Amino acid sequence: MSDDRVSRIEALLVEAFAPTHLLVKDQSHLHAGHEGARDGRGHFAITIESKEFCGKRPLARHRMVYDAMGSLMETDIHALQINASAPLD
Repeated sequence: MSDDRVSRIEALLVEAFAPTHLLVKDQSHLHAGHEGARDGRGHFAITIESKEFCGKRPLARHRMVYDAMGSLMETDIHALQINASAPLD
């Protein structure tokens, strides 16, 4: 199930941002027993680089990522750690 979630998250991010770099890690095992994880939703760390983030402040970038996740935020994701940046070029 974890690999399926990671694949779905990756697909949504690729579709929304056409990233030049993307890494999605399932860190749910680090939060076993955590109140928010008891319902089966997971904890994920996302590192993403995309031209879509150019000129955007960190909070705006995070909001963009949350928006891209859509209903997964209600069904599959309890927490996201986000590192979103624009390419240096």
